[in-house]
Amino acid sequence: MGIVLGGNRYGKAETHVVRVVRDTPRHRIRDLVVSTSLHGRFDEAHTTGDQSAVLPTDTQKNTVFAYAKQVGVASPEAFAVALARHFIDDVATVTSARVTVDEHTWTRATVDGDPHDHTFTQTDRAVRTVAVTAGNGHTHVLSGLRDLVLLKSTGSEFHGFLADRYTTLAPTVDRVLATSLASRWRWSAVPDDPDAAYDEIRAILVARFAKVHSLALQQTLWRMGKAVLEARDDIAEIRLSAPNRHHILADLAPFGLPNPGEVFWAQDRPFGLIEVTVANDRHRPVPEAWRDLPGYI
Repeated sequence: MGIVLGGNRYGKAETHVVRVVRDTPRHRIRDLVVSTSLHGRFDEAHTTGDQSAVLPTDTQKNTVFAYAKQVGVASPEAFAVALARHFIDDVATVTSARVTVDEHTWTRATVDGDPHDHTFTQTDRAVRTVAVTAGNGHTHVLSGLRDLVLLKSTGSEFHGFLADRYTTLAPTVDRVLATSLASRWRWSAVPDDPDAAYDEIRAILVARFAKVHSLALQQTLWRMGKAVLEARDDIAEIRLSAPNRHHILADLAPFGLPNPGEVFWAQDRPFGLIEVTVANDRHRPVPEAWRDLPGYI
């Protein structure tokens, strides 16, 4: 029997770095959780314990903090690209690097009617995400978001579905549609202003969710992804993942109370999970950009 070492990688997960820009009295904050993962010539580290090719994960953590100062955080995309290219270009034993970034948004606090220079609040649950994969001769950038909670109280139907002897779900022409959206999009060319692009794409996703009269969550996601690609020629593909946060009409009849779509039981689990990829066929697929990312984006 032959026993061989398979694919392997290692890195530093979830380094939390906060970069405060203090070059004017009005401060700015970038709050990032950064994870690094390296592929390379690391077989001996596993098979013999030889660590001579291994850049310690503690060094990777230190690099994140040093780059936050030296390079700065113009955008999470630019920061992740700089880190990934460093590991590829400057560490001889590394053949591929993945850097992921979650950005938590701080909003300037309003004090006495005016935005305050150095006080912030954090109310938005949505997290901005970036995943950069760099290798010899290529750098792939995925931007995105997760935990974008959306709900529409009408404008959603679900009927005409396949039924068998286990089906108990009743068809409906008026239901609550709610989800916690996760999405990533792959750039064919990263824009000069990723922050503005992120704001635009998020606004498109929210607007399509609101405006499309939904016959199914699948249809809504298709229309959301299609709208993003129609607005941005620089996006090659977008993936959307949406748990269907079911809202079940509560039965108030035993209490003699009517319930015309007003009181619901919000189920947290089990939930339907709908996932879709919408692509611009002018761009070739790049599966390595998505390698090792979880299916539930």
